[in-house]
Amino acid sequence: MPSTREIRRRIKSIRNTAKITKAMELVAASKMRRAQEAVLASRPYAEKMREVLTDLSSQPQGGSEALHPLLAEHPEGKACIVLMTADRGLCGGFNANVLRFASSFMLEQAGPVSLVAVGRKGRDFMYRHGQDVVAEFTNLGDYPRLSDISPIARLVIDDYALGRMSQTFLVFTRFYTTMTQRPLAQRLLPIKALHREAVAGERPRKINEYIYEPTPRGVLDHLLPRFVEIQVYQALLESIASEHSARMVAMRNATDNAYDIIDELTLYYNKARQAAITREIIDITTSARAVRR
Repeated sequence: MPSTREIRRRIKSIRNTAKITKAMELVAASKMRRAQEAVLASRPYAEKMREVLTDLSSQPQGGSEALHPLLAEHPEGKACIVLMTADRGLCGGFNANVLRFASSFMLEQAGPVSLVAVGRKGRDFMYRHGQDVVAEFTNLGDYPRLSDISPIARLVIDDYALGRMSQTFLVFTRFYTTMTQRPLAQRLLPIKALHREAVAGERPRKINEYIYEPTPRGVLDHLLPRFVEIQVYQALLESIASEHSARMVAMRNATDNAYDIIDELTLYYNKARQAAITREIIDITTSARAVRR
C-alpha cells in the first residue's frame, strides 16, 4: 500500500502533466482555427478550376492534335500513392487511421505500388514494412505555401508524363468538422479519369461554350500542371487541419483523464490519511490505558 507521501508525489506529477496537455490543447486549437480557415478558403478555387477543366477537356480535339500527356491513360507502369501524414505524434488516431487506410488501399491495387511520403510518420511506417518509397517530403510546417508543394507536384507530373506511372492517387485525411476527419483516396492522375469520378452521380451539367485564347490545348498546357499543384496543396491543407483537430481533441481527452485520476488519487489519499490518523489515535489511547494501569 503506497504511503501518503507517495500519493502526494503522484498527484503533483499528474497535475503537471495536465498543465502540459492543456497548453498543447490551446496551441492546437489556435493552429486548427487558422488551418481550417485556409482549407475553407482554398476549396472554392479548387472547385472552380475543376469546372474550367471540365469544359476544357470537353472541347473537340483536332485530328492532328494529340491529347495532353496528363489527360492520357497509361495501361503500363506502377500505381503511385502520395501519402500524407503528420511529422509529429500526440494526435490521437490520426496517423494510425490514415496508415491503416493506405495499407488497405495498397492491397486493393492489382500491380506494384510506389509511394511518395509526405510526413515523417508515413515515411517511417512504409520504410519499416519494406515498401517502395521513391521520395519523401518532411518538415513542411504548419502553414505551407503553394511553392512548398511544387516539388511534389513536379515529381508526380514528370513521372506520369514519362509513362512510369499508370495512375496516381492522393491518400490523406479530409477535414469535415473538429470532431470528424476521415481518410480519403483521391485520384490525381490521369486528370480525365479524376473528372469522370468526380462527376459520377451528379446531375448532367450543360457544358459552357467558352472561347479560349490562343487554343484549348495552349490553355491546357498551363492549366493542367497548375491543377495538379492545387490538388496536392488542397490535400495537404486538409491533412494539416485534420491533424490539429485530432491533436486538440486528444489533448483535451488527456487533460480530462488526468483530472479524473487526480480526483481518484485525492479520494484515495484522504482515505489513507484518515486511516493513518485513526491508527495514531488508537495507538495513543492504547498507550494511555497501559500507563493508567
